[in-house]
Amino acid sequence: MNASHDDTGGGSGGRPAHALGEVIGVFLKLGVIGFGGPAAHTAMMRDELVRRRGWVSDERFVDLIGAVNLIPGPNSTELAIHLGYDRARWKGLIAAGVCFILPAFAIVLALAWSYVRYGRTPAAEGLLYGIKPVVVAIVVWALAGLLRTAIKGRLTALVATVALALYLLGVNELLVLAAGGLVVMAGGTRHVWLPSRGSPGLVLVPLLVGPRFPDPTGGRLTELFLTFLKIGSVLYGSGYVLLAFLEGDFVRRLGWITRDQLLDAISIGQLTPGPVFTTATFIGYVIAALPGAVLATVAIFTPSFVLVGLLTRLVDRIRGRAWSSAFLDGVNATALALMAGVTLQLAGDAFVDPLTVALAVLALLLQWRTRLNTAWFIAAAAAIGLARTLLVG
Repeated sequence: MNASHDDTGGGSGGRPAHALGEVIGVFLKLGVIGFGGPAAHTAMMRDELVRRRGWVSDERFVDLIGAVNLIPGPNSTELAIHLGYDRARWKGLIAAGVCFILPAFAIVLALAWSYVRYGRTPAAEGLLYGIKPVVVAIVVWALAGLLRTAIKGRLTALVATVALALYLLGVNELLVLAAGGLVVMAGGTRHVWLPSRGSPGLVLVPLLVGPRFPDPTGGRLTELFLTFLKIGSVLYGSGYVLLAFLEGDFVRRLGWITRDQLLDAISIGQLTPGPVFTTATFIGYVIAALPGAVLATVAIFTPSFVLVGLLTRLVDRIRGRAWSSAFLDGVNATALALMAGVTLQLAGDAFVDPLTVALAVLALLLQWRTRLNTAWFIAAAAAIGLARTLLVG
């Protein structure tokens, strides 16, 4: 029973023989219940892996949040990949990422088939009506738990406050993140040393070459793969940034989909559990059926596996040096502020009447007074939302 609590530091020591099986089971479940976007995914991972299973400490968890914010790609997926590596090394790295993505891929694929066949997407308003406020409560509870770890003094508190304000004013997330890290590094160390030769850079962009495979569509599948590979390699920021990239490439440059189809794809990515980047699955299916869906999904997520594979070698080194450790402290505080900003925006969409507010309050109380798995909260909220839709009509 206590095997799952070994290795709470996440970096060394003996791992239980069944660690890989645990990784598969946990991230498949998180992929199924992971509604609400990256902030909600992060909160659910903390609840499952820090609070309930003790796989990593809060300090390690916050360090990983800060680290994955420094690289392009879907941050919550990259966090899952890194947590899988911490638990079961390279097999865990692959298993965590694949299992977190797979449920969303399957759901989006089914919705894309329905969309192409019937010309519309199934309604999900009732489901989301109940789920959204509970997701906000889950994220708020995670933020409260991480606050003491990420905010280490007046400087990091000030940086987090300013970062939150800048985010809400619409300043680019990456600029806010880098500035927060640099301010704390400058304030927390007397001298700022440049990295020595061979030291890791802060942002890693892999040089990836597309595969050579038979393409009966006259190059369209190859173009599709390479375009999504490029997007996965360079994209920072929210789903709105993803929308801009997709519109530029697939609507304006290639002309393969319409803007209405793109908005439908983004909506499906937001409505379904798991990574928002499975929007690529939907677009790939609309363009080239099942082969397009598979290639688009593989392409947009491949850079995340590569980048996290490189990052696993760097996080401990970053924490082990004075200047880079201070920088990571600043990034961690800023990342928490960005997560709070996203939560405020989610709350604006989620709290639409007294029932949604009551659901959030109840979820907070249950997290405070019990150790129930948040999956039960999601399931109950979905049932309440669907029941309300049926009763209201």
